[in-house]
Amino acid sequence: MSGSIAGIVETLRSWLYCAFLSPVTEVLSSLPRSRERTPPPVKTRDVVLLLFERFPLIPFSCLVDCMRTANRFTADHAYRWHLVSPDGQNVCSSSGVQVTVEGPLEDVAACDRILLVATNENQYFADEQTFRNLWTLDRRGALLGSASSGSFVLARAGLLDGYRCTIHWENLPVFRELYPHLEITSNIYEIDRSRGTCSGGTAALDMMLKLVEQDCGHEMARRISQIYQHDRLRTPDDRQRMENRYDLIRLSPKLAEAIDLMQNNIEDPLTPQEVASHVDVSLRQLERLFRKYRDTTPQKYYLKLRLENARQLLLYTSWSGLDVAIASGFSSHSHFIKSYRDVYGRTPREERVPDTDRSE
Repeated sequence: MSGSIAGIVETLRSWLYCAFLSPVTEVLSSLPRSRERTPPPVKTRDVVLLLFERFPLIPFSCLVDCMRTANRFTADHAYRWHLVSPDGQNVCSSSGVQVTVEGPLEDVAACDRILLVATNENQYFADEQTFRNLWTLDRRGALLGSASSGSFVLARAGLLDGYRCTIHWENLPVFRELYPHLEITSNIYEIDRSRGTCSGGTAALDMMLKLVEQDCGHEMARRISQIYQHDRLRTPDDRQRMENRYDLIRLSPKLAEAIDLMQNNIEDPLTPQEVASHVDVSLRQLERLFRKYRDTTPQKYYLKLRLENARQLLLYTSWSGLDVAIASGFSSHSHFIKSYRDVYGRTPREERVPDTDRSE
């Protein structure tokens, strides 16, 4: 009796499996596994990084690591990068890290992008062969860009004419004086057709993420951003954080507007009354805002901006003291010298003498 019951149970089990479980199992096995994502196919792009002696390491790392991470998430590597220098010699970063390059720039026949990583010491870089090589790559369709002060090199070569561009805020005064015909912004990066420039530092990551977005889609760029704990994908409309500007906009938009106005009128300074009128406040209101948030007067703050501009020109150009004074809004050379010494404790001429050469 027990044997016949066991046989009936086994028969029912086999029937149920064939009728219901087997088809369901076949359907489930045919479905793709959620964890097995096939990386999207993309075009592989060749990116050349042109490194100059004493190049900054942070923007260089941002570029390379962003491309490396993009390669992790694509079926075919999205990027191949090549390291070169103007003369093919190995280069040393500003922090002392030695980098081996593949060769000189002139060996690069073609590429999709070439990004310059340079220091502000390269603002007078004038190697004609390098300029010719860059122009050749431009004619062959490469995007030319800068991850740091390489904007100086591109501008000197005439390769930024007619394009929006940017540079680190510390270099903006010198850059604007040297190239007044360029459309220079204070944004963190600019991508304008076949040109891409950024303000250095981690802004190189923002610019590279934007290029990844163009190449591989928004989701890929967002995913890489999260890998690097980057809070969001910043856009070219994001401005550089100059002197806690965002906090100031939140606390006092009128004062932020007044400071922007002063920064954009260094060579031909406005009077405090003119500044107040432009931002639609009274002179007394403007004075109260400067006293509350900057602990100074509008006149002293404006003078500080003009002297900072002068200091950058003294350190990074070969202009005469008189030319520096005029470009910084001083009609009297003697007044410029006195004002400079009062703030920095040395004359403009002494500013250009290395510390090791100054007499004690």
